[in-house]
Amino acid sequence: MCGIIGIVAKSPVNQALFDGLTVLQHRGQDAAGIVTCEQNRLYLRKENGLVRDVFHTRHMMRLKGNIGIGHVRYPTAGCSSSSAEAQPFYVNSPYGIALAHNGNLTNVETLKSELFKTDLRHINTDSDSEVLLNVLAHELQNVSRKKLQLEVSDVFQAVKTVHQLCEGAYAAVALIPNQGILAFRDPCGIRPLIFGKRETENGDEYIIASESVAIDVLDFKIIRDVAPGEAIFIDIHGGFHSQQCAHKITHNPCIFEYVYFARPDSIMDGISVYKARLRMGKFLARKIQKLHPKHDIDVVIPIPDTSRTAALELAHELGLKFREGFVKNRYIPRTFIMPGQNLRKKSVRQKLNAIDLEFKGKNVLLIDDSIVRGTTSKQIIQMAREAGAKKVYFASAAPPVRFPNVYGIDMPSAKELLAHNRSDEAIAEAIGADWLVYQDLEDLFKAANKGNAQIKQFDASCFNGKYVTGNVTPTYLENLEQQRDDNIKNIKNNAAQDSIELYNPT
Repeated sequence: MCGIIGIVAKSPVNQALFDGLTVLQHRGQDAAGIVTCEQNRLYLRKENGLVRDVFHTRHMMRLKGNIGIGHVRYPTAGCSSSSAEAQPFYVNSPYGIALAHNGNLTNVETLKSELFKTDLRHINTDSDSEVLLNVLAHELQNVSRKKLQLEVSDVFQAVKTVHQLCEGAYAAVALIPNQGILAFRDPCGIRPLIFGKRETENGDEYIIASESVAIDVLDFKIIRDVAPGEAIFIDIHGGFHSQQCAHKITHNPCIFEYVYFARPDSIMDGISVYKARLRMGKFLARKIQKLHPKHDIDVVIPIPDTSRTAALELAHELGLKFREGFVKNRYIPRTFIMPGQNLRKKSVRQKLNAIDLEFKGKNVLLIDDSIVRGTTSKQIIQMAREAGAKKVYFASAAPPVRFPNVYGIDMPSAKELLAHNRSDEAIAEAIGADWLVYQDLEDLFKAANKGNAQIKQFDASCFNGKYVTGNVTPTYLENLEQQRDDNIKNIKNNAAQDSIELYNPT
């Protein structure tokens, strides 16, 4: 999962891009990057680390221009150690194009081989985002026929072919020097993308971002989501253009965005993330009432932070006390995406600390947004018992995660997923809970769908194994499992650290 942003303004955009990436930081803490353009020259800064650590005053001063794009990354493909895989990526021909991408292509190897055959293009990393950039560049080269100035129709024609060639999930922003910013979204609408506008004395300014919170914070007015398969192009003068570029579209937003990744103050595809999580809590409470009508729960405690909204509503629905039982260290990254089981186990203890007063002598119901590996859940239950809890019950606002995600969330291979081929009772035993309740998938759909009844289905592949793009084969999943194996990742990361980077623009 990553966060992307693009701005076309009438004044320098470096600070606005920095601020926008800061509020999108939850979407990726591995690396950050910004590229801007002034007088047909690109200025790039990208590096591993948080936004605040990557960009210092000297870097910000070099990011000149009234147009730019930015990216925060967490790795779903390739390795995480090398800053070479930080985005945006850049390709020189044609025009010079920089691109930032959120998602994951599922036919990368096929695309690579075609690029090598037809255009002699060089791919320097293992990132599918670099492949997407080169596919776009190849198609722009074909349609532009070496014209100095692109026509809007050329841009949309190139995106049409990109949609025909690229499979999987993608939301992307691309900066074309002296032309403008292009944004496009996959035909299934899996990954989110939204844009806004601001009127100024000098003319209209536009912003494109992964989540509406970036638009709000920067004082733009939300216009709407980019539709599945749609492309929008904002030229350097602030002219707005849009076109549907896919022959066949569906609307299948990733349901896990609402469960876990998105900020609660965001609105995605017309659905309030906050309201969706409230409804998750209500549905989960009703299931607990049904399964355990004579429960002896004394207090409901959320596992911070994402589950707090659902836990509040669940406690209200059950008429129980809601208490904060854990204090979170906000400087530790999300654990299920961290490489190596030992590091994940260590980080849980560093990330959370129990408030003994809320546990001692009580039967507690812990609420989490989801259970992936179970590493966090098991240790938190143990912490609750050590803090004096008599009984520890556990409830998940999401259904069991039984299948890997292939569309941009680096969930582990199937064998590393706690719920894969396990019953709910076996999972409860594995994490040490007295009993465990999962959200029903149908109720999860209802919780999100109520915010926008026009969306008939969501991508819920990590829960039900149904991949909405229809092209995910057992062979692909086997290869993905090998790539996501912790041992393989460690080998790749060590190799990246030992390699010599041929070009460092910063």
